[in-house]
Amino acid sequence: MPAQEKLEVVKSLVEKLKDAKAVVFVDYKGISVNEDTELRKNAREAGVEYFVAKNRLFKIALKEAGFDTDVDDLLEGTTSFALGYEDGVAPSKLVFDFGKKLKDKLAIKGGLLESERVDVSTVEALAKLPSRDELLGQIAYGLLSPVRMLAVALSNVAEQKETGAAAE
Repeated sequence: MPAQEKLEVVKSLVEKLKDAKAVVFVDYKGISVNEDTELRKNAREAGVEYFVAKNRLFKIALKEAGFDTDVDDLLEGTTSFALGYEDGVAPSKLVFDFGKKLKDKLAIKGGLLESERVDVSTVEALAKLPSRDELLGQIAYGLLSPVRMLAVALSNVAEQKETGAAAE
């Protein structure tokens, strides 16, 4: 790869990293082309950018983007990256769920969340959290539950008064 092309790749990676809320480092050794295509399709649907880049260029991009965290051990061997821009949990969910489907072919190496390094167990814990929409739904249900119970109680009181008035 010519030097100018490498500079352009690093510049592109720096822009991606500056916008990303979360980065998941993935070992993709043994994944087939069809599985990779399906993973990329699922990533697009989840709003996650999934790609492969040279480890050395990614390390340079991390430094230029202002990440002071040491990730040298994560950048060994076959490494792909899942970046989440809107939802910091989406890349973790994507890789974790797809990794379960593929068994030993796809493994989480670690990640970065809001510029801080996180280990595999943290990435997996994030993956098991409900999605943002699910959490908002749970909050809405929790807020509406007391209102619904009050409406039912008032309705029952009104019915009792009507049946009491009809009996007299």
